[in-house]
Amino acid sequence: MDAGVALTHIIRSEWAKNLTTSTLAFNIAQFFPSLNHQLLPFILNKTGLDQKISMFFKNYLVGRKTKYLWNDFISLFLNVNIGVSQELALSPILSALYLLSVFHLFENCLKILKIPISIISFVDDGLFVSQNKSILHSNANLFCCYNIILSLLTKCSLVVEHRKTDIFHFSRSYGLFNPPPLDLSPLGGLVLLSKYIWKYLGFIFDHKLNFRNHIDFYANKAISTIKCMKLLGNLLRGINLLQERKLYRCCTLPIALYSFPLWYYNKAPTHYHLNMLWKMQWRAALWISGAFHTSPMPGIKAILGLVPIHLHLRKLYGWFLLCELSPNCPFHLITSSAIFSALTRCKREVVTSLP
Repeated sequence: MDAGVALTHIIRSEWAKNLTTSTLAFNIAQFFPSLNHQLLPFILNKTGLDQKISMFFKNYLVGRKTKYLWNDFISLFLNVNIGVSQELALSPILSALYLLSVFHLFENCLKILKIPISIISFVDDGLFVSQNKSILHSNANLFCCYNIILSLLTKCSLVVEHRKTDIFHFSRSYGLFNPPPLDLSPLGGLVLLSKYIWKYLGFIFDHKLNFRNHIDFYANKAISTIKCMKLLGNLLRGINLLQERKLYRCCTLPIALYSFPLWYYNKAPTHYHLNMLWKMQWRAALWISGAFHTSPMPGIKAILGLVPIHLHLRKLYGWFLLCELSPNCPFHLITSSAIFSALTRCKREVVTSLP
């Protein structure tokens, strides 16, 4: 969620400067098993860690063997030099340190070439972000950056999956938006075309950041989950009403409200999003209570103890802001008190809405 909020903030801040944002996403194939065992201890030494730690990983990652035991049969020793496994607890830390050296060299190259590109990485998913008034200039900068990162990753024994490389442009322009393609065939890639929607880390973006496709997908997914939950019981047998309500709050709401801070913020147009979520909550209330479709929905929600979706979102967004605030922020106390008063007002509105 933090990665999506950061990307959305970058795009909207550049829109305020009348700049178009272009992104190029790439993926590293078999990232964890492909880490170079000889290079990793050298990187750990450069980061300032104790030499004993780097020697431990050097001995741990290289020359590993195992045996298979099946009843009374014991096999011979087999080599299992598969690198840093994805299930290892230290894999995220080791992979971050490994990529840190690559990105450090990449940023030095950008400073020398004076290319205005920023990079965001989420484990093995990298993203180039370019802001420019011309999409052609952005495509040229993205092509150069892709060429540089390919050469650096190849020297570090890493391979980029060209078929998973995507390009997407964000623009507030009205009418038909048809950006030019990006040809990566000289680098072994494909000719990339900007699609109507772009799915990245589970977020569904459109070029205007309306997030209507995003809310359509997750609201319909939540409705499908509610329909499947009808198999668990009804008013006569199966799970009771309290368990159905708990299932809705624990399993369905997190699906429908996935990454809601991307589209729910101050003065954002949320009528369409709230309408879709209201339909989802309406279906959930009918399933839990077993009421008719013509029943008054505010009364059913009050009986079941379901908070109206707009008030629930206001509460969650207040908690999200409290979690994101840093204690070192000079406006921490002022903002916290303002959010606390907003949460208190939200709670008061919920109580007054009950019959």
